Amino acid sequence: MSELGLNMEVEPPRRSDPEKKGRGAVVFAVVIFAAVLAGVLALFLKDRVFGASAEDFSGTGSGEVVVEVVPGQTLSDIGVTLADAGVVASAQSFINAAAANDQAQTIAPGYYTLAEGMSGRAAVDAMLDPANRVVSRVVIPEGLRMDQVVKRLSAATDIPPARFAAALRNADELGLPKFADGNPEGFLFPATYEFPPDASAREIVAAMLTRYNEAADSLKFVQRAKKTGYSPYEVMVIASLVQAEGHPDDYGKVSRVVYNRLAAGMPLQFDATVNYVLKKSEINLSRNQIRTKSPYNTYENTGLPPTPINQPGEAAMEAALEPEKGDWVYFVAVNPDTGRTKFTSDYDEFLTFKKEFEDYIAENG
Repeated sequence: MSELGLNMEVEPPRRSDPEKKGRGAVVFAVVIFAAVLAGVLALFLKDRVFGASAEDFSGTGSGEVVVEVVPGQTLSDIGVTLADAGVVASAQSFINAAAANDQAQTIAPGYYTLAEGMSGRAAVDAMLDPANRVVSRVVIPEGLRMDQVVKRLSAATDIPPARFAAALRNADELGLPKFADGNPEGFLFPATYEFPPDASAREIVAAMLTRYNEAADSLKFVQRAKKTGYSPYEVMVIASLVQAEGHPDDYGKVSRVVYNRLAAGMPLQFDATVNYVLKKSEINLSRNQIRTKSPYNTYENTGLPPTPINQPGEAAMEAALEPEKGDWVYFVAVNPDTGRTKFTSDYDEFLTFKKEFEDYIAENG
């Protein structure tokens, strides 16, 4: 034998390790199970989100289904919601239709009246049609008293007036400015509102107070009010008088008359404040009505009435903050139909304007 052969060591045969084999089998099984689970999950998601083959219905469907789009939902999320409700055959049919319509990105949160069995395209078109939004739409014009606002809100939402009354009693919890001292008259901001069908009286009142606060912030109302020499609340009272007595073109002048009369210690003598007490909207009060006993009667009392007498809009608020410059202390709407108003600082000229108004009423009723 060679020397090499004499020095070779023969390695004994290796023995298998049964524990390692067992661990390998377990790992392999786990991998196989995970792969199967992933496949099943993928098929489930494909069918739920994309539709097995993006199947689609045809036409506009039938029946009625109300669906809600909640804030934060994407178009894919909306597609899933519609598929779950039976509106569309698959989420992907809606997604495909939305991708083909640039306006689809404007679909907003809210409730929609749709149908069962709609094509994706029909569902997108329906959700872009404002007629299919399920909302309580109410228009609150400038100058309404609080009782008139409640009447409109109740008619639009079918919420009993008593619930609004309860919400208004707690308006300081819903966003009413502290300077209002708990009285929401004057702060239910006039605007067009759309409320969801499940909105409560408290939510509606809170939305209106929020809208007031937004307007007040944009005007820097509190800061500017202090420069007038009156409190923010008193300036809101003035704004309500301007809203009630003036034509929009003359708000600044009417505001100046208010400030000039207050400075002179003259009674304001506004029919609007007596109307507030009587819950009327007349332009030619009788002598008996003018004698109404009330702190709101500005014929018999000097100074401002205790509270705002309506809900003034932003233009009237601006006029109360920045009245036009002038020495006027009288004004008369000589043509109530057009709102044409004349201003003067001379009493005799005022009497001429008053006669012009009376003649107009006599001729036109």
